[in-house]
Amino acid sequence: MQNPKKIAVVGSGLVGTLLAIYLKKRGHTVHVYDRSPDIRKINFTGRSINLVLSDRGVKALRDVGLDEEVLGIGIPVEKRAIHTGVDTVNEQFYGKDGEVIYSLSRGLLNRKMVDLAEKAGVEFFFEEKVWDVDLTTATISIGESERGEWKTRDYDLTFGADGAFSRIRHKMQRQSMFNYSQEFLNIGYKELNIPANADGTHKLDKNSLHIWPRGNFMLMALANLDGSFTCTLFMPHDGENSFESLKTKEQLVDFFANHFPDTEAVIPNLVEDFFKNPTSYLVTMKCFPWTFSDKVALIGDACHAIVPFYGHGMNAGFEDITVLEQMMEQYGDDWANLLNDYENSRKPNADAIAELSYRNFLEMSSKTADANFLLQKKIEKWFSDKHPELWVPLYSRVTFSHQPYAEALAIGDRQNEIMQEVLKMENIVENWNSEKVENKILELLKA
Repeated sequence: MQNPKKIAVVGSGLVGTLLAIYLKKRGHTVHVYDRSPDIRKINFTGRSINLVLSDRGVKALRDVGLDEEVLGIGIPVEKRAIHTGVDTVNEQFYGKDGEVIYSLSRGLLNRKMVDLAEKAGVEFFFEEKVWDVDLTTATISIGESERGEWKTRDYDLTFGADGAFSRIRHKMQRQSMFNYSQEFLNIGYKELNIPANADGTHKLDKNSLHIWPRGNFMLMALANLDGSFTCTLFMPHDGENSFESLKTKEQLVDFFANHFPDTEAVIPNLVEDFFKNPTSYLVTMKCFPWTFSDKVALIGDACHAIVPFYGHGMNAGFEDITVLEQMMEQYGDDWANLLNDYENSRKPNADAIAELSYRNFLEMSSKTADANFLLQKKIEKWFSDKHPELWVPLYSRVTFSHQPYAEALAIGDRQNEIMQEVLKMENIVENWNSEKVENKILELLKA
């Protein structure tokens, strides 16, 4: 065990609460601060994307004995259901038999995590606004407003788990040699809802991620325990087929009738939800370093916010904690080297999952409706089933393994180069599972 420290975690989101549980189990005194009210006491709707939990996140939960608690409020999702027309749905399984991801309501999961952290002995301070941190002492400053009177609270170590617009990172950015970038997509999102049937059942297959790919915009839906689906409409903010172009009820109804006609029967409150719920933004944020001496460290979205198209924002943040835990085991009380190795280990992988997440928007919105792409996935699965030791598809490397993201990205790029050569073969559509194709892939792998 480490010598006990008094540690502040700023941010009571998913990563902050799980980190607090890990630290508490190591014997530290842990206080979690959040400027928002207790999420268990407010109505959390209108601007969320359902989360997907995969193997990396499950591992982080299992290592502290919380996997069953969390999986109990999730729904297993085994495939994509791609809605390409009114009556046309193509199914694309994610992995081998039994390999699933889990759909989770963000609000439901966050409430559960706060409950579990309190049960572990973590103390929460809600509606406490942290405006500053002293990097040399880990002391945090709290007050009602940024320019009002502040009170200080002393800690041995402070973690910033306060999201993409982190106040803790804001203070770190004032250092020399601190690199920082943020990039907003011109794609925004809006939450919609598919309610349950009268008997509480789901209107669509609950074990699928439903996607309506339409080029530079798309609709997706993930199931909830109560029989409903959280839907997310991703669109450009402006231009043709954009949020800006849908200003009236008539424009909205016509747009959905033209592009998503099969949703008319399942989204009865389209107009109300669309104009009630806010249009939210998507940002990729990168920075380095993530730590200052043995006093301050960033984790999760505070140091590597990504767009949601691979479903790995939470999983990557949870994996930060897995790595941090490994470093605590290795270094004990040597927090300076512990945190230094943590940031250097995670930074390349955080950059890799950011790239993968951006690419996956192109895949989900356009390529899932492309015949060549679907053929490529079919060949990859066939070859992988025959030669599992030689070929693991990129999605499986990212989602169903703990291979570092950076390695998965590099191998995935090489596999894609091979597949582009295979797709050029004569009569590939008819002969996709032939010995000739198998030998071609084997030859390219050796090269």
